[in-house]
Amino acid sequence: MTMPPRLRKVVLTLHVATSVGWLGAVCAYLALDITAVTGQDVATVRAAYAAMAVTVVYAIVPLALASVLIGLVNALCTAWGLFRHYWVLVKFLLTVFAATVLLMQTRTVTGLADVATASADPRDLPGTLLHSIGGLGVLLIALVLSVFKPRGVTRYGWRRQQDERRTERARRTHRVG
Repeated sequence: MTMPPRLRKVVLTLHVATSVGWLGAVCAYLALDITAVTGQDVATVRAAYAAMAVTVVYAIVPLALASVLIGLVNALCTAWGLFRHYWVLVKFLLTVFAATVLLMQTRTVTGLADVATASADPRDLPGTLLHSIGGLGVLLIALVLSVFKPRGVTRYGWRRQQDERRTERARRTHRVG
């Protein structure tokens, strides 16, 4: 199943927008996380934790879910396919993994924000730097895969290519005869 060219461009544009938005929101979150962990001013640390929760709930999670969903539609409805090329499959699995970890971490982030606003001194809270840096790394790997599109087809992709070549040869032979 393939989309008409105009719809394909709309879907691709939405996928790029949500993916880049997710990456940007994670960068902003990382800056807040660093501020929360290293900040010396109690009010600044408290504000950083509150902003982290808002950023996760209202920016990162919606963008991540939209990116996964639109990416799946894009893969299934274009010639790239989801299972034909290793880079598409690996990118999709990385994206699903990142979104899953994000959803599991959302409760932690909102809990830290609640403690930070109720606590007399939130400077001892642990932050989520490891997850922030890891999430950014996974998204950057997905970005590199999208730009460079390393060669290599899966077994399924190889079989599909062979079938398409046979079909094309049969068409040419049929037209000639």
